[in-house]
Amino acid sequence: MSRIEKEKEIISLMIKLYCRKVHASTAGPCEDCEKLLTYAHIRLSNCRYGSNKGYCGKCSTPCYKHDMKLKMKDVMRFSGPRLMIYQPIEFIRHLVK
Repeated sequence: MSRIEKEKEIISLMIKLYCRKVHASTAGPCEDCEKLLTYAHIRLSNCRYGSNKGYCGKCSTPCYKHDMKLKMKDVMRFSGPRLMIYQPIEFIRHLVK
């Protein structure tokens, strides 16, 4: 699995966890979270660094619009630590890379 595909998988886990816990969505991501997920996947697919991609937060050429970047920060701030509880293997893989 490519680095981009792995990033998409982690982002999906984080957004779904965030939506389930913060928005109390039980039937999958709500409309706003689905839009954020789609946007993130598009941006990752078009990343200019491809397989050499680093962390988005440390990128010298950020590709997220300001409002989407803020939403993603909220999702990551909430879901990042909780991945350790709900998806421990993915959490460890995310830390190691």
